[in-house]
Amino acid sequence: MTKLTLPSFEEMYRAVERRDTSFDGIFFTAVKTTGIFCRPTCSAKLPNIENVEFYATAAEAISYGFRPCKRCCPLEPRGVVPKPIEQLLAEIEIDPSLRLTDMDLRQRGHDPATLRRWFKSNFGMTFQAYHRSHRLSKAMGELSSGAKIAQTAFDSGYESLSGFQDALHQITGRSASKSRDSRVVHLSRMVTPLGPMLTGATDSGICLLEFSDRPMLETQILKISKKLNCVFLPGSNEFIFKLEEELKGYFAGTIKKFKTPLVFIGSDFQKRTWNALCQIDYGKTRSYSEQARMIGSPDAVRAVARANGENSIAIVVPCHRVVGSNGTLTGYGGGLFRKKWLLEHEGAVVAKNYSQTEFSLK
Repeated sequence: MTKLTLPSFEEMYRAVERRDTSFDGIFFTAVKTTGIFCRPTCSAKLPNIENVEFYATAAEAISYGFRPCKRCCPLEPRGVVPKPIEQLLAEIEIDPSLRLTDMDLRQRGHDPATLRRWFKSNFGMTFQAYHRSHRLSKAMGELSSGAKIAQTAFDSGYESLSGFQDALHQITGRSASKSRDSRVVHLSRMVTPLGPMLTGATDSGICLLEFSDRPMLETQILKISKKLNCVFLPGSNEFIFKLEEELKGYFAGTIKKFKTPLVFIGSDFQKRTWNALCQIDYGKTRSYSEQARMIGSPDAVRAVARANGENSIAIVVPCHRVVGSNGTLTGYGGGLFRKKWLLEHEGAVVAKNYSQTEFSLK
């Protein structure tokens, strides 16, 4: 993993005080009195400032003799799905019609209250709401393929046709017959070194990729819902699977160009701006004024900056590569230190590749 130039000591300590998720993966907190190191978001008691040291990587903290915290598990990427929940998700993926009561969950070793909190924290909904939405997602896919309404209802685990129709109306605002034409955006969650991200994909490509702690995420989802006249439902498709593999390659330093199809949701000006972002070479940066000139609107610097801020496909549409005219880092929806990490990561990969090329030529 890229070794980032760390923020100031005071800024890192304030981030630990706030348990700021945007610094997860940026640094690790080591406590001299306990010999333990944690991620910035650890729920343990805040250590006294004089007892704290900060490290850029977990490996560095270990090399100085610190042990990983058992509470926040800093050796695992934040947002990794616990094994028991992973098994539960696999079970309902295989059989979406499965109906699980609290008693069923307890028999599988889950505490319903703990499960509810985990799903609320990671998906913004309870487990039962996630399960219902997932079941409806599969059902709407069947309806759009021409399946009969009654057969789809019972195959999806609904005990009555009226219950199925009510559930569809609640999600889409339409009757079952009109829901055939409703567009579904599959919403999935993936883990990255900088924290979990939410991915949205239509049947044409990716329309959303954002850090799950971005403050404007809910607003972005609402905008896309209105523009596409669609519903976001838990699920995956071929584009999400492909993007997940490409993101793994990007963070590993083996992929510089994404090939997963994208769906831009915005005005013509915004689409031109986002397409221009995709033309910025890996490891390079561009100023807002340079980007404005590139799209043929040299006086629209502020409008370009606003359009960058409304980009809903982070990393792949690399708004992190746009900086101030004097080279300073400016606003980034995922947090400035994530932007800094991404730029330094790309710079390190380019430098490594150049070094290897030079060596092979000698």
